[in-house]
Amino acid sequence: MVEAVLAVAGEPVTLDALQAVAGPEVERSRLEEAVELVRQRHEQEGSGLHLEHVAGGWRLATRPQHEGALREYLGYRARARLSQAALETLAIVAYRQPITLPEINYLRGVNSAGVVRTLLDRKLVVVAGRKQVVGTPLLYRTSKEFLIHFGLSDLSALPTPEEVEQVAGEGPSEP
Repeated sequence: MVEAVLAVAGEPVTLDALQAVAGPEVERSRLEEAVELVRQRHEQEGSGLHLEHVAGGWRLATRPQHEGALREYLGYRARARLSQAALETLAIVAYRQPITLPEINYLRGVNSAGVVRTLLDRKLVVVAGRKQVVGTPLLYRTSKEFLIHFGLSDLSALPTPEEVEQVAGEGPSEP
């Protein structure tokens, strides 16, 4: 049942959702075991699918090494990539959320309204309310789609600023 639900789900499935489908007579620990069994089976069999934990739930996904073949089969063109401006803005929102557009503009040093609109259109950023200051500007935060897009289980999975600096070669290097 767990694998069947994961196979047809259009978004990550939480254990709570699996519990609702299985009913109260099925213990949560049995569902956790079933999810782990599905994960192990797909790993051991060398399946074209794997189970990943993203956005607080589980989903069956194709393996990255098959992306080219799948795009060819489905007739997709190259996936539209995020611009440098969009990535910068998204990083600011991810690490400083909730944040207003004027705060984003200040940190980037340029007007970012168009970029934020694009991120809203792509559902990577959502409106999180209004800041209680003069003018009550909108607050932005990352969305569940952001977690899914980047394969993150939650925001704590983001690399620390120190890790980012080390990878970029700007931070302290280890001997």
